[in-house]
Parts: sequence; C-alpha cells; structure tokens
Amino acid sequence: MATESNPALASLPSNVREIIELASLRDGGIPFRAKAAHVHRTWAGTFTSLPELYIQPESVPEVQKVVRLARHARRRVTTTGCGHSPSDITCTSSWLVNLDNFNKIISVDHLTGLVTVQAGIRLYQLSDELDRRGLALPSLGSINEQSIAGAISTGTHGSSIKHGLIGENITELKITLANGETLSCSPEDKPDLFRAALISLGALGIITEVTFKAVPAFSLAWSQAIDSDKRIFERWEKDLWSQAEFVRIWWFPYMRRAAVWTADVVDPVDLKTGAVKQREPPTSYYDSWLGYYVYHNLLALSRWIPRITPWIEWFVFGMQYGFKNGEATRINAVQPSQKAFLLNCLYSQSVNEWAIPLHKGPEALQRLGAWLQNLKPGDEGYVEHGIPYSAEGLWVHSPVEVRASDSTVYTSREANTRPFLDPTQSDGPTLYLNAIMYRPYHREPTYNATERYYLGFEWLMRELGGKPHWAKTFTATQADLARWYGEDFQRWGTVRESVDPEGMFVGPWHRRYLLEPIQSDKLLPLEEIQQTTKEVPARQGGGIQVVGIQNPVVPN
Repeated sequence: MATESNPALASLPSNVREIIELASLRDGGIPFRAKAAHVHRTWAGTFTSLPELYIQPESVPEVQKVVRLARHARRRVTTTGCGHSPSDITCTSSWLVNLDNFNKIISVDHLTGLVTVQAGIRLYQLSDELDRRGLALPSLGSINEQSIAGAISTGTHGSSIKHGLIGENITELKITLANGETLSCSPEDKPDLFRAALISLGALGIITEVTFKAVPAFSLAWSQAIDSDKRIFERWEKDLWSQAEFVRIWWFPYMRRAAVWTADVVDPVDLKTGAVKQREPPTSYYDSWLGYYVYHNLLALSRWIPRITPWIEWFVFGMQYGFKNGEATRINAVQPSQKAFLLNCLYSQSVNEWAIPLHKGPEALQRLGAWLQNLKPGDEGYVEHGIPYSAEGLWVHSPVEVRASDSTVYTSREANTRPFLDPTQSDGPTLYLNAIMYRPYHREPTYNATERYYLGFEWLMRELGGKPHWAKTFTATQADLARWYGEDFQRWGTVRESVDPEGMFVGPWHRRYLLEPIQSDKLLPLEEIQQTTKEVPARQGGGIQVVGIQNPVVPN
C-alpha cells in the first residue's frame, strides 16, 4: 500500500489518499516524493504556512504527476525555492512544490553560449557550474540563493544601465500547466505564453526548464567610496550611472552620505598575463562576528529607544566605511563576477522596493530625506516633500538601496521579449529604490515604524510614477496594477485564464493583486483563499502564519 511506503499520506483525507494510491498503481512507478508536517517559512521569517504536503519532484514526469494528482484531488499547487520574498506569495495550506532536487545542467553549447537547465537550480549552483565551463551569467542581483525559476518569475534585476532584468537573456522556457501538459515557449513559439511566463508570479504553472544565453566567465574590478549625497545628486545626470558598467549605491538618509560601488569587466588577457590579479577587499570589524552582533544588538536596542537610530547609522557605517568622504574611504578589489556581485543581507528584514524613472532619483531621495528628517525651510537639504503623512517620532533603518537598469537594451514588446508584467520603464533607464526595515531577532520595529515608513515611501513612489517590485512588500489593489500596466496586465490575465482556468496555481496573494476582488460567485474552482492569520512568537521564528482553505463553494 502507498501509505506503507509513504507514511505522509496517512494524514491526508481518505478521498485524497485513495486518488494518490490508485495513481501509483497506474503510472508505471513514477515517484511521488511528498511529506507532511513541513513548516514553510520565508527567508526573513516574515510569513509561515503549514502545507498539507511538501513535494520535491526530481524529473518532468514527477512534476506532471504532481499536477495531475492535484487536479484530481482538487488541490492548489504552489512552487517555492528559497522563499527569499518577504511576502506571502509562496504560503499555502495545500500542496507546496520545491524543485531543489530538480537542479541539473541539461546542455551547454559553447559556440552559441546557450545553456539549458532544470528550473530548480539555485543561482549559486548555476554560477559555480557555469564557471567550471568557462561561462557566467551576464548580470546578477545582490544575492544568489534564489532558484533560477524564482528569480525569473518575480523580475529579479542587477544594477547596470547596460543590462535589464535577469530574465532578459532567456530564449526558451518549458512550463507544466494545470492540465499536466508541459509546453515549450519562446519569442517565436507561443510568444504570449513566453511573455507571461517571464514574470509568472507562480500563477501559470510550474517552470521546469530554462534556456538562456551565457557569456564567457569574467571578473570584475570594483571600487567603493563614500561621498555626500549632495555630490551624488550633482553627478546624477552627468556620469554617475555611466562611469562603469555596474553601479550601485547605498544611501544613508540621516548622515546625508552614500556609498557608491562601481565595477567594470577585467580584460581576460590582463588576468592571464598577471597584469591584473585577483584581490579580495579589505575587511573590517563589520565583516566579523563581532560587527555582526554589535549591529544586531544595537538594532534590537533601538526597538525600545528608537531615537538612537540615527546614531546607530553614524556609528555602524562610520566604523564600516569611515567617517570622512572622498578618496580616503575608497576600497578596491578584483573578484570573479559571481562573487563580486554578492551582498550580505545580514538580518531578517522587510523590504519595499519600487521602480521609477531614473531621472527622478534625486527628487525622490531629496524629498524622502526631507520627510524622514522633518526638515524645515532654511534647513540644509530642505525641499518641499509633499508627503501627506507625519514623520514625527518615526525612525527608520539604513541604507536605502539604490540601483538602476535599462530593459530597453535587450528586450522589447515588438520582439516578444519584454515580460507583460515588467515593472521597468519601457522607454529608458529605471531606478530602483529599496527601503529596508530590519527585524532584529525576528521582532518587528516598535511604534508601527515599518508601516509608517512604507506608507510615506509608497505615496512618494506613486507620485513619481513608480511600480512595485513583485517580490517585495507593497500595498496596491488589482485596480492600481491594472491601471499602471494597462493592456499588458490584461494580456497576462488572458494567458493565465487560458492555461489555468480552474485556478490550480491561484492563492490569496494572486487574488489580492492580480484578480478581481474576491466574490464567492467568482472564485475559481481550485483557488485557495485565506482563512486566518496569526502572529508567531519571536522565539518560534516570528512573523505571520497564514492559513488557507480550498475554495469552499466548489466541492472537493
């Protein structure tokens, strides 16, 4: 019996268990690698859920079996990788699929640079495998824990006006749909499915294979220095973003300073001849366990004494970068690209990131800074911020991460390579502003600081024509997003309806942002809806536990 070989099935309702057991007798021995009692938690510990089953397929036939069984058992299916999104997008009380064991390199063509991989491979695994073959991804974000499917599906990006989203180099995808069929799609073959799947948000099916164009492995010579934000603003339209291939900035609103990181590709001949040598950056106390815990405990203390937050910014980042501006703070290194791009995310955190036109960056940061510091006319740095919420008694964490990209370099609607739900500008460079609030020891900042910060931050981003990063924390309605994306939003929805009419891959997050407001007569047959939420004690990891139920209107 299946219950004997897989004890996890014993906890299932009898009708679901019977469906799985009968399928196991008929499908030629295709494994169903499922277990119960799994606790799903986002990387930041912001949300948790208890899926009925946690399933880790290792082949396309196994993925197809999961989908067929879910359809017969009337269950929703959610896919997760590392859970790096701080939102509840991957939370479910139904079936949770993880592709960590579906992570192989399928093929590599060194002549064309085309690489095909199983979709569960994590970016750090992919980078290592590519490096062994003399190849690399053209650009990366600040972390490499995500699966390639997860990075694609949420619009992950790096920081370069010579590159766009990570997914811009994808030439073909394979996706298993709700009917159990696995289809290929590309700009030439099923282009609407391809454009929808490039940022699918997990609502179309399970991406199983990804083909993309890699580049020859490269190293980056990078440099970082501190300067006043006034100096940054002066250089903004001149050469700030064009001074190197990769540029990213961390802005400290209370100190009015910024760390500017620039990187260029090293000529491989120089590396081969020894004219340029690999060199690690200098380390400080901040990079040690001492710095880690000093900062962490200061953040914890600020929960009770929020007014010390600006002092923490001055002390911690002064100790890390130096207390002066200019060349005296500059550090340099030469590292392989997959290492140079990375950033230590440190602690549990909430992140709220929006994409706005690049040229509006100085206005956005100056207005945000004036609001956060409650500047008055005559104060240095004062501008009329216009934010209709008080920042009195509000103290926020640093830095604000400032990055840029340009999706128009390699993708376009005309070529069927731009995702329908691409939040970047379609006519030029995009700026991303990422507002971070740490959760020291998995405890939220006090006095509703995160909520108040994000309320003002989002108001400003909307005012400047922004769109939220899909994987981050944000508040918007389906009507907001439909208005911002226009026809592309409708076309994405049309594809979703065609490939998953019963809503097997639809959950509360998708209903909240992508579908019409919930009405019992419009629920999809397999849709999961949110039943309750409850706070999890910090000693158990903190965050919010989400409990969902299958659509109660349509019988299972």
